[in-house]
Amino acid sequence: MKVKDPLAVIRSEIDTLDNQICQAINNRARCAQRVGELKQKQGDKSFYRPEREAQVLRRVIEANTGPVTNEDMALLFRQIMSMCLSMERPLTIAFLGPEGTFTHEAALKHFGKSVINAPQPAIDDVFREVAAGECDFGVVPVENSTEGMVSQTLDNFVDSTLSIVGEVELRIHHYLLIGSNSDAKKITRVYSHAQSLAQCRKWLDSNYPKIEQISVSSNAIAAKLAQGEWNSAAIASLSSCDLYGLKQLESKIEDQSDNSTRFLIIGRERVLASGHDKTSIVVSMHNKPGSLYGLLKIFYAAGVDLTRVESRPAKGSKWSYIFFIDFVGHCDEQRIDQLLEKLKNQSISIKLLGSYPQSVL
Repeated sequence: MKVKDPLAVIRSEIDTLDNQICQAINNRARCAQRVGELKQKQGDKSFYRPEREAQVLRRVIEANTGPVTNEDMALLFRQIMSMCLSMERPLTIAFLGPEGTFTHEAALKHFGKSVINAPQPAIDDVFREVAAGECDFGVVPVENSTEGMVSQTLDNFVDSTLSIVGEVELRIHHYLLIGSNSDAKKITRVYSHAQSLAQCRKWLDSNYPKIEQISVSSNAIAAKLAQGEWNSAAIASLSSCDLYGLKQLESKIEDQSDNSTRFLIIGRERVLASGHDKTSIVVSMHNKPGSLYGLLKIFYAAGVDLTRVESRPAKGSKWSYIFFIDFVGHCDEQRIDQLLEKLKNQSISIKLLGSYPQSVL
């Protein structure tokens, strides 16, 4: 009796599983189509539900038994959901462009690849395009673990009518890239966004102390400049290297190995509770001793977990400040609703920026 090749047996099992996976994905897509048809009949225009996607991804992670990592499994399902959603109508996503920026990477991580990219030249433009209805959602950077808050994003929230509908965190790795016109030993200048230059300051001082550091509007712009100039380099992401045909000279040159950036997803509608939520507000306080203490005491008394407090100068009032505050919970919860009422009585004004699912990926 001929013994079967054990490798052939495993490959046959893989082929069978691949067929089952293919069939299951198509079945899921058909279910998504039926959901879209039913919503259309009911007049429900909210075909994309951030809280529902967050719940699905958390359930996938809870069901995962390995050896695939939770993050990889969630990313796989993120793309499946993105593909299924695009069969109803692909989302148009605005982000700080051009393509190849870290904000673009964050958009892909949160929405998947089955979307229409709408890169914008500035953060202000991302807010403007979403508010005008030209794009469904926008992605903007809000804070970096090394360099702190992105003030331009915070300032836009003060006057904007948009809501925060989600968040995504991205581990940031910086690469030193050069074009075909440049000699690695003769680099005289390096282009990058101001935040990226700051995040690589010590490395640059140690390895290229005499190089000119030039700040530009995005790392992707830096990559484009390095692509066409002589003896210039760019600090950008690895995706920019591939996108613009550059050569990787040095990798992971950020000063902090755990360097990460948090991005916010902005939209025109509020988001329902997902069960694992965060709320963001902006508060204007009376300019008197103890006002901030009184504000924070309300959170302490309510047992609400604060995740961020950031101050910014108030417009039109010298030496007065407004506070951007993030905390755990959703505004639809009774305890959070009561907390917001107490804050209103304590402050000059309070603006709810949004309640949204905490980052899953």
